[in-house]
Amino acid sequence: MSSKVHNAAVHRANHALALLFLIAIGVSYHFIYSTIDNSLIMILAAILGGYLALNIGANDAGNNIGPLVGSAVIGMTGAMLFAALFEAAGAFLSGDEVISTIKQGIIDPDQLSDAETVTRVMFSAMIATIVWLNLATFTGTPVSTTHTIVGGVLGAGITVGGVAAVNWHTLASITVSWFLSPILGGIIAALLLYLIKRTITYQDKMSRAAGKVLPLLVGFMAWSFTTYLMVKGVKASWRVDFFTALICGFAIGLGVYMVIKPNIVQRTDILPNTKSAVNRLFNIPLLFGAGLLSFAHGSNDVANAIGPVIAIKEALIDSQTALPDSSLWGLSIGAVGIPLGLILYGKRLIKTIGSEITELDQVRAFCIVTSVTITVLFASQFGLPVSSTHTAVGAVFGIGFLREILKTNYAILLETLRHQHRSRDKAQIEAFIQRFDRASFSEKGRLLAELDSDNQLKLSKKKRTSLQNLYRYEIVKRSTFIRIILAWIITLPIAALFASLIYLLID
Repeated sequence: MSSKVHNAAVHRANHALALLFLIAIGVSYHFIYSTIDNSLIMILAAILGGYLALNIGANDAGNNIGPLVGSAVIGMTGAMLFAALFEAAGAFLSGDEVISTIKQGIIDPDQLSDAETVTRVMFSAMIATIVWLNLATFTGTPVSTTHTIVGGVLGAGITVGGVAAVNWHTLASITVSWFLSPILGGIIAALLLYLIKRTITYQDKMSRAAGKVLPLLVGFMAWSFTTYLMVKGVKASWRVDFFTALICGFAIGLGVYMVIKPNIVQRTDILPNTKSAVNRLFNIPLLFGAGLLSFAHGSNDVANAIGPVIAIKEALIDSQTALPDSSLWGLSIGAVGIPLGLILYGKRLIKTIGSEITELDQVRAFCIVTSVTITVLFASQFGLPVSSTHTAVGAVFGIGFLREILKTNYAILLETLRHQHRSRDKAQIEAFIQRFDRASFSEKGRLLAELDSDNQLKLSKKKRTSLQNLYRYEIVKRSTFIRIILAWIITLPIAALFASLIYLLID
């Protein structure tokens, strides 16, 4: 009973902090813009943008640190505070470019009749997004906030302006990125895990192999992070083209590699030659990658909350009127609201990503974080509001399905060995299997090549299918997989329908 009372008290405190944040937005707008536009409509729009930022933090930002918590690298509270810092930095430093995509890329403002209509469209989109995100967060389902806000803008825009108001080219490119991002994230994560297995965990001396490979992985992450910062984070004061940033980022990554390699080699020399010891080597790189991913998420998803607000402001205020740091003020709302929503309401979604899809350890979590980072930063470079949720969940699925394939194939291999060599001495076969288990990846290949020299390991398609069905491992939880996929499918049409109905009610 005391636990229930404590949880209720925590919920009330969280609601109170969220309410204070929203009140602060309204008050700050009144003082900053009182000489230009102090209308109740703009104050309400700003508050809605802040509430939307809270929802984005609650439902979406947990994707970045779910692998950290799921692999037990860091506790829940520490992970949320850690991510909040990087979310705020990303939103504040690098959010401008993607804001323009949400603000003008989906519905062409010139196709709408007047400022009042633009305002109603954006209000409808924000309210629809808030409703859907609240429902998704309440049920513990990670959905794309980008998907939702785009659906809201699309539905309201079509209601007032018809299909002619839609920028179909931009919408098509964004839609492709939604399908591409989970596939690409899953493929990259699976390839990274397979690479690490081949070069580290399948080796006789895992610790020594980790000393060679891990510095390269960390150097690559540093290269990516530096390139992104130079192109996005500091371009206001120093503009560089992508190629220059790539070269400079490579130099930084190489420097990081040279600095950390002696330390990692020194550590691996005294580590036990066990998988758990190797896993612990990935703790700090995993934290680095999660911080990078949170930075990217903040820069990309701040547009979902602030883009509609800035569109309303620019529609209501005469174009000749100077707007003092409008984007800066909007980015500040996102930079506070997204981390605050994560801390107050993100716990449930973090658990979904971290433990309800598949079991994670440090190596798997590292592969997930790195693959999502590469995918999200690539999309953000081109100003696409890519779904970090789709990418993160796709990466987790990629890891889980690869593990299923490897375990199933291994079980089939062992059964084939026992079945096709049953005429031999049983103890001899079991001794060979134990030797095979202990062998390195290349040694396993040599042993199988010896056995397969007389085609003893060849199976008919029918027999292999039968064994696959018999020994199939289901490491990915199918119920969670189906629930998330269904949510992805209905998010855009549901958001569009909500926004359309809300627009009609407002009108």
